[in-house]
This record gives sequence, C-alpha cells and structure tokens, in this order.
Amino acid sequence: MAYIGKTPVIGNFQVCDAISVVNNQAAYTMQVGGVNVSPETANHMLVSLNGILQAPTSSFTVSGSTITFASNLVTGDVIDFIQILGNVLDLGVPSDSTVSLAKLTATGTKDATTFLRGDNTFAEPAAGGITEADQWRLSTTLTSVTDQYITANLERVDNTGWEKLGTGMSESSGVFTFPSTGIYLVTYTIAVYSNTTDGFVDNEIHVTTDNSSYNIIARGYAGYTASTSNSATIQILIDVTNTSNVKVKFYVNSLNSTTNVSGTTDSSRTGFTFIRLGDT
Repeated sequence: MAYIGKTPVIGNFQVCDAISVVNNQAAYTMQVGGVNVSPETANHMLVSLNGILQAPTSSFTVSGSTITFASNLVTGDVIDFIQILGNVLDLGVPSDSTVSLAKLTATGTKDATTFLRGDNTFAEPAAGGITEADQWRLSTTLTSVTDQYITANLERVDNTGWEKLGTGMSESSGVFTFPSTGIYLVTYTIAVYSNTTDGFVDNEIHVTTDNSSYNIIARGYAGYTASTSNSATIQILIDVTNTSNVKVKFYVNSLNSTTNVSGTTDSSRTGFTFIRLGDT
C-alpha cells in the first residue's frame, strides 16, 4: 500500500540476516551482519513467513533480539525476511561529512572567529602572545623624600595614543594586584632631582607571596648633583601563582631630605610597567 503524503526517507531501517527454520522451534535470534539487533517493538517490524506478512503481537512477539512466533515452525516453513523499521526518530549512524554545523545544539556564536569547544559551546580561541600590559605613574612630585614606599598620587597612564592591553592592574595605597596568574615583567623607573644638594637614591621593587610580608626583589641607584636630575630603571620577572597573595609595591630611599621624586599627570617620569609574558 502506498503512503499517504510524502514517503519517509529516513529511519534506522535494517534487514535481518537469513534465518534457517528449526523443526518445532518458535524462537529465533535476529542479527544484522552477524550482530544481534533489538527492534523497538513488534510494531516496528515487517515479518514474512511462507510468503505471508505476519501480524505483530498476535502472530509473533519480540523480546530484545529474539523473535517468537505464535506457534512452532516446522521443517519446510520459510522465514522470507524480517525488516526492522527502526525508530523513525533514529537516523542511525550518519554518513561521513553529512552533519552540518546548523544541526548541532551548541551554544554561543558560530562565525569565522570562533571554534567549537569540548563543552559544546562556540568561543573565541585564546589570544596568542601577550595578553596583559599596563602602565602606571606618579602624578605629583614627591618632595623631601627619605625612606618610604610610594603610596599615593598614582594613576594609570591616560595620554592620547596610549592604551592598556587586557584587564590591567589594580592599585590600593601603592599595593599593585595582578589581574591574572602568569609570569610578569615588572619595570620601575624613577626620576629624581634636588635643587640644593648632591645625592643619590635607590629604587626597589618589593614583592609578597603571602599578601603579608614583603621582600626586596630588585634594586637600582640614581645619583645627581645640585640642580640636576637623573633616573634609574630596574626590572624583574615575577611568578604570579596566586593573584590574592602575590603583589608588588615600590620603594624609594634617599640619604638626604632634599631629594624630590619627579611626577606629573601630563607625561610619565616616575612610573611602573607590567607585562604578562606567559603562563605560570
């Protein structure tokens, strides 16, 4: 009998291997390609015995991969074919290169810049190379500096043409917190002068790995004469294994109280650079 409407063209349709009748036996194992198969129900099957289609449930039943006829078959009976109609919602195993991305249930935006992750979401690949770069500076000159941390008048560089990369550092009372774990290159440049006397200063980078005690990790020196200025730059690699515990702050030490540490909001004189180079 023809279908009313469009003929179904999909479904896990399978024809079972030929089955030899055993005299006085009603139950037989169904296989496809030598592998046991289990129909959804008897209603998902077409069974022909001796050229006659059998009525499901009354002429035969199924349990797992076993078909059992209503009465024992005898020598001379022929099981013409058993066709399993399958689950009409089961496409079986699709052929290679036949499933389009539009058929996937992945979340996120699928476009030329994303890829499908193992958790079935579309996401942009991690950026290669440097992902964090930030610069801060002293915005007002510190006068009469002797022996102290730089704790105030700090600002992120904001001149026209400048921009940070990534999230950037955060700062509180001179303590700088890293935005993510990784290996960071930290640079400290200090600009100093005195209007009256000769002298020198040392600038130091101090680091904590327990968010408590700080240690000197880098030190530099800058000498000057009266009414002149000088600068010193130091840098160090810091392994930030935990953003809550690993932090830095910046120290300056002078032997006389006439030392000034130069700072301005218009350009970078005394300042700090933070660049994340890679993973910890």
